[in-house]
Amino acid sequence: MSTVSNEPTEASILAAKLAVEPVCAIPELAVKSANQAGGIWLWVRDLLVSAIASILIITFLYQPVRVEGTSMLPRLEDRDRLFINKFVYHISSIERGDVVVFHYPRDPEKSYIKRVIALPGDQLRIDRGKVWLNGKRQPEDYVPEEFRDSKSMAEMVIPDDTYFMMGDHRSISSDSREFGPVERSLIYGKAVFVYWPTRDAGVVR
Repeated sequence: MSTVSNEPTEASILAAKLAVEPVCAIPELAVKSANQAGGIWLWVRDLLVSAIASILIITFLYQPVRVEGTSMLPRLEDRDRLFINKFVYHISSIERGDVVVFHYPRDPEKSYIKRVIALPGDQLRIDRGKVWLNGKRQPEDYVPEEFRDSKSMAEMVIPDDTYFMMGDHRSISSDSREFGPVERSLIYGKAVFVYWPTRDAGVVR
């Protein structure tokens, strides 16, 4: 038995091309659109993750605060904005020289910012403005000569779980010389970085 097959004509070939080519172009455009949409989504996702991470860091680790007053001159000026680290003292100890923020012992609704001068168990005395710790005179380079005073204070031993605080501008500072050592539970942050104004920007030391 003989068989025959239909040979394609030019018209049928052209029709087949017209039928196939548009169908192939549609998925290509769809892939490009999908890639673009995917790229935008990745960018938005990364932006959202960064924003959430920043909020969590500020909320749980750092807190912006504003300085009110001049008792910490010359490093901190009135209305300086700075970040305090609220987490650091959960994993490390408070050290002499740290600039800390704490609830004012006489009114916990207020917050003070001062420098830690003496730790629990330290023997402290102040002789005409000069600070002596455990029998040694403290250099205190952070206190300019013009900000010193001539006040004295009898020797005392800092009680357990308390810290003796003083402002760097000694002649005007209300500090532990007036209200006594500050309980550890009242200290809630360490000053780390001034961010505004830009002329004062930098690490707090």
